[in-house]
Amino acid sequence: MRMADYAAGLQHIGIPTTDMAETLLFYTELGFDIVHSSIQPDNGLAVHFLRLGGLTIEVYEAEAAALRTGSIDHIAIDVNDVEKAYEFICSRGMNNLEDEIHFLPYWENGIRYFNIEGPNKERIEFSQYL
Repeated sequence: MRMADYAAGLQHIGIPTTDMAETLLFYTELGFDIVHSSIQPDNGLAVHFLRLGGLTIEVYEAEAAALRTGSIDHIAIDVNDVEKAYEFICSRGMNNLEDEIHFLPYWENGIRYFNIEGPNKERIEFSQYL
């Protein structure tokens, strides 16, 4: 069993913001299109997914965004079977956040995802479109 059996590549990069209007203006000026917008169910704040070619970024309102170099919050790996990916990560003792599989009502049918932490404190999300 290898993660490559379940992973299709980069799904998105997550960037928190304290100024959504400025963030959307900046990225749309760079040529990104807004491809999905929603509300974060846990706090009611906005989240938008923007795409430029094959690159998707998730920008979301956050009261405590770092606002400095290194402030990208997470990278998300697109998986075709989140349960198998979860089993793989847990079987190797890599679920260091002791996270579980979550659901969010984003996109047409929602997503299921979980997170781990990399050796540099980076958060890695494994996410499956439903």
